[in-house]
Amino acid sequence: MQYRRFGKTNLRLSVFSLGTMRYLADAETARQTIEKALALGINHIETARGYGKSEEYLGKALQAGLSVPRSQLHITTKIPPTADADTMRRYIDESLEKLHLDYLDCLGIHGLNTWEHLEMVQTGCIQAVQEAIADGRVRHVGFSTHGSLDVILAAINTDLFEFVNLHYYYFFQRHAAAIQLAAAKDMGIFIISPADKGGRLYTPPQTLKDLCHPFSPLELNYRFLLSDSRITTLSVGPANPEELIEPLRVADNIHELTQEEISALQGLENQAKIVLETDKCSQCFACLPCPENINIPEVLRLRNLAVAYDMTDYGKYRYGMFENAGHWFPGMKANRCTECGDCLPRCPEELNIPALLTDTHERLSGKAGRRLWG
Repeated sequence: MQYRRFGKTNLRLSVFSLGTMRYLADAETARQTIEKALALGINHIETARGYGKSEEYLGKALQAGLSVPRSQLHITTKIPPTADADTMRRYIDESLEKLHLDYLDCLGIHGLNTWEHLEMVQTGCIQAVQEAIADGRVRHVGFSTHGSLDVILAAINTDLFEFVNLHYYYFFQRHAAAIQLAAAKDMGIFIISPADKGGRLYTPPQTLKDLCHPFSPLELNYRFLLSDSRITTLSVGPANPEELIEPLRVADNIHELTQEEISALQGLENQAKIVLETDKCSQCFACLPCPENINIPEVLRLRNLAVAYDMTDYGKYRYGMFENAGHWFPGMKANRCTECGDCLPRCPEELNIPALLTDTHERLSGKAGRRLWG
């Protein structure tokens, strides 16, 4: 296991962090998963108020005693933005009680996804967070986000936060500007769910496996991220101890990309250019806003992946979240398109966007397989 400085927090975190959203079968499974993570060198555990019994299970494990002393273990919990300071004060106290802790190493504002959330932080709950920092109950504050790039950049530019948890992977590089800005401000950078949200890379299609050879798609995505020294840590979300083994095979491998890895990534890029020669969405976002609130770039990104790499199962999984996940994954499904034509003159690729939306809906409107681990 390698360790990196978590930005201006000055904490040294393992390059993989234990995410605890999925170890919820029972308290004993949670304890075993935590102990396995510690044995493999992980020193950062992330939980959240909204993760079912995750805080409670972690608290029981901490209370019973772990193989690593508290002083060498970094704990983050996440709490949603609140419109008033009193609610945040209560939430912080409740999390500390469940975790059986006197202090949190890090508190993340959970799901700072919209402009309204950002305003709630600035005018509401940040006062309570700053009080908790002043009295020692919280040592560092950051935010996690599933929001749009403009919201993320605005949140970073408030200078209220010491770290950011966000989506960024080989197959989703939209947030590159946020990585750059956060690094310039010396913020810790935590990548959310690179295996699952990054492409369901634990169950890759054969086409993708062949293109990534001699690396696995999961390994190549991890290496794409870990070779970037601006990134501190990646989440891994096992449901049991065994699911930690495969991801952590690359936990010592944080050097620059090798020529062989660069060639494999170039092969992926070439495949997309060839297969999507005339209808590849370049993800410029010029097509927005859509009058029907269709997230056209994300819909067409999923189509890109399905057509170029046979990543249809991943596409179905993500596409099925439209209209079902609120601000966590906003936008309407592609069949809401009325062919109004508003997007057409704005597209620099001159794509027939309504036709591609129809094609995407036909490809991805079925059910996907179950999730394994993050």
